[in-house]
Amino acid sequence: MVTAIILSILFILGDAGVLFLSQASFGHLPQGKRLERIKQSPHYDKKSKQFVNEVQTVFSTGKKGKLEVWKDFLFGNEDLLVPDTALKVIKTDVKSLPQDRDWIVWFGHSSYLMNLSGKKILVDPVFYKGSPVSFINKMFKGTDVYKPADMPDIDYLVISHDHWDHLDYEVVTEMKPRIKTVVTALGVGSHLEYWGYPADKIIELDWWDSFDLEDGFRVTATPARHFSGRDLHQNKTFWASFVFKSPKRTVWIGGDGGYGPHFAKIGKEFPDLDIAILENGQYNKDWASVHTLPKYLGKIMTELDAKRYMTVHHSKFCLSKHPYFEPLENAKRAAKESGKPVLIPLIGEVVYLE
Repeated sequence: MVTAIILSILFILGDAGVLFLSQASFGHLPQGKRLERIKQSPHYDKKSKQFVNEVQTVFSTGKKGKLEVWKDFLFGNEDLLVPDTALKVIKTDVKSLPQDRDWIVWFGHSSYLMNLSGKKILVDPVFYKGSPVSFINKMFKGTDVYKPADMPDIDYLVISHDHWDHLDYEVVTEMKPRIKTVVTALGVGSHLEYWGYPADKIIELDWWDSFDLEDGFRVTATPARHFSGRDLHQNKTFWASFVFKSPKRTVWIGGDGGYGPHFAKIGKEFPDLDIAILENGQYNKDWASVHTLPKYLGKIMTELDAKRYMTVHHSKFCLSKHPYFEPLENAKRAAKESGKPVLIPLIGEVVYLE
């Protein structure tokens, strides 16, 4: 939402906007063989030349016009949207955590590190900024303590989609020498290859595609109801959630997205989910289709039917108009509604999965 506002203003400014959009951080749209593969996807609409969701989805779902939505977002009531003081954060030395135990450490918003059977899986790491400019969409006080240098060498970097609050250009370029393999959705690899990642290190998947990573490890891309784009070109790359199967457990990485029939399908296809990591935050009635509204959170937990849950996409950025602490209340309420245990760790707290 914030990015769309910034880019639209730059577009109006003309030449200054063109110069700004030419920065490497905006990435590169798919072309060549990558684009040809995209065109073969059943989720790509050749007429509009963009990816589409499983069910009809529009971004603006409220009664307000786009300009009114932007005005409310930029100049509306700011009470309780951002904490006045620093949030409590634990600075864990993740490099020293045990290799022989499965664990997860959340870094705020949708960034987290998992150790599954000794393999390090880093998801949507955003440690510098979550928008094209540093002075907008600032991190909450105290939540910026983790940086790429704190991370161990990574076996699998997972990027759910190419929005700025999930794909941090500075992070992925700085960590490039220490990342073995990237797993992402169709088209997103175009950005990474443009930024210097070898094509043979990038695995791009369509929904329901599976890939055997190594003995005992398999990843499957599953649906999400969302959208994509780092610049004015929308939905030229895809978005996805992912199921990681390790020798010990099955984990669902939810990415971003609103409620839809895909949750029940994923739960039916993967009845052995040990933990599911759900989006919970940055929701708004004006974009209700592409982010999970609180009223659906318990329903999603029931339909996925995982053994336990953790929610992300909160506690680091203000991308909507709900109080900063509200997602945590949502998670507790959804746990009661679904009867499922929900993990609510502090940022940086180690959660052991065994």
